[in-house]
Amino acid sequence: ILLANTSDFDVSKDALPLGELLEIDRWMLARAAQFQQEVLAHYQVYEFHPVVAKLQVFCSEDLGAFYLDVLKDRLYTTAPGSRARRSAQTALWQLTNAMLRWMAPFLSFTAEEAWKVFAPQKKTSIFVETYADVTGWRGEELLAKWARIRDIRDVANKQIEALRTEGRVGSSLQANLVIGADAADHALLASLGDDLRFVTITSRAVLSTADALTVQVAPSTAPKCERCWHYRDDVGHDAAHPGLCGRCTANLYGAGEARTAA
Repeated sequence: ILLANTSDFDVSKDALPLGELLEIDRWMLARAAQFQQEVLAHYQVYEFHPVVAKLQVFCSEDLGAFYLDVLKDRLYTTAPGSRARRSAQTALWQLTNAMLRWMAPFLSFTAEEAWKVFAPQKKTSIFVETYADVTGWRGEELLAKWARIRDIRDVANKQIEALRTEGRVGSSLQANLVIGADAADHALLASLGDDLRFVTITSRAVLSTADALTVQVAPSTAPKCERCWHYRDDVGHDAAHPGLCGRCTANLYGAGEARTAA
């Protein structure tokens, strides 16, 4: 997935500065910096097995179950050269660059083969490389913020799954959320703006105030966009493209949608 989604990315031309990345992309790099610190601590005392176990968890939970799950909409629906997509690709490129070095000591042949695809211009082995410089990636506040967002997302997913079990929704995109939150959580989620729905992978997510966290889920009654699969009231707004929603026509034929957090 990482190699495929950076195949049209030239780091010398397309990469964005760290400060211009979307927030979830900056979180991913902060998490990668934190993870590399753990990895190098094990390698310094020749502990390989813990790295294998932790890398599996990192790939399945931090990447597969969360970051890449959220990211796929932005990668596949926004314009190829848009800031939103280039931000994602910048984070993925940096992550791949670091990850291949993490795995090289125990997945030697795989890392070497992937390195030739990832960095063909270098003409050298991955085993002459040093670990990536992740100094500028660190961000404790970002890690804490997104840890709480992931907890809230887990609660929402459980409610969506309950409706799926009842047969009332298929994918999570068919669900509309109303999230009630106390002042701290409300401020946290409000900072995501409209991108909250992309984090929860739903077609609509609305915030309300409450004494404690609550999540209400209802099936969407809006039509489904044939391109992005979101359920939106503006599907068919353009007679020339009756199957598309407003965000897809903007991404394909206009200035593109604005994304700030995810």
